[in-house]
Amino acid sequence: MNRFDMRDRLHGVSGVPITAYGTDGEIDAQVTATIYSRVARAGIHNIVAAGNTGEFYALTIDEILKVYEAAMAGVEGVAPVTAAIGRSQREAVAMARQAKSMGASAVMSHQPVDPFAAPQSQIDYFRGLAEASELPLVAYVRAEGFSVEDMTRLAAHPNIVGIKFATTDVILLSRSIAASDSNGALYVCGLAESWAPAFAAVGAKGFTSGLVNVAPQFSLQVHAALAAGDFAAARSVVERIELFERLRTKYRNGANVTVVKEAVAMQGFHVGPVRAPGLPVLDAADRDALRSLMQSWGLLAGTVAANSDL
Repeated sequence: MNRFDMRDRLHGVSGVPITAYGTDGEIDAQVTATIYSRVARAGIHNIVAAGNTGEFYALTIDEILKVYEAAMAGVEGVAPVTAAIGRSQREAVAMARQAKSMGASAVMSHQPVDPFAAPQSQIDYFRGLAEASELPLVAYVRAEGFSVEDMTRLAAHPNIVGIKFATTDVILLSRSIAASDSNGALYVCGLAESWAPAFAAVGAKGFTSGLVNVAPQFSLQVHAALAAGDFAAARSVVERIELFERLRTKYRNGANVTVVKEAVAMQGFHVGPVRAPGLPVLDAADRDALRSLMQSWGLLAGTVAANSDL
């Protein structure tokens, strides 16, 4: 898949599946592949393998490659697979090469986690990966402190197809989109459905999602509404998923993946707890709130949706 194909895909929903573990704590490749298959066959436009919802930083590099394998097996060409890469620049380049050999369509570089990372050097990190990668790259911008000049330099690289913008600095986003070449990298909402309307209003296209593991129909409804310019309809769907996303933000986002995995478990999949330093399991009150919400959506056995649009 060439760069322009990926740019089109990034206009849609980039889904980030979870990683399933067996009772021994090791990756369950079969269940993980099933989760990827379910997300792809729901119609999600781009599938991100080993993203944050897939617990990238809790996995060894060998485990990340196992997730790539499970993703390829589960997706089976239904959608492009964007393989997440990261850590040191050398490790990330090696991952990108492995991803290409395994059939990925693109790579997404996680935000560097070095505590002494300078903003301009983080841009150099992304650009260095784009130079070394034979696949188009999506840069995951999550930290604060970047300037418009930083962002336009990132967007201008010919092998950077997208920028996953994952901070709430909408003013920087708006100014960066206006200053960047419209034929360069696409600015994508990296804060999921809840922020997608605000990001779309300033020119971002598409969004990433962990909700797709549980209720991809809501993600697709938000996308369709925004594509049609119907912000009221998009906000209406966002209101329905608000509790789900709010639960994920607890403990400084420590419950982000936990909520998703427990919701998937309620649907009958054995995916295991979240690895440290994420929250392993929800407390009883949050689990009850999540179960009630899932029941109101009609997603658990024996329940009926409160709305007919499910």
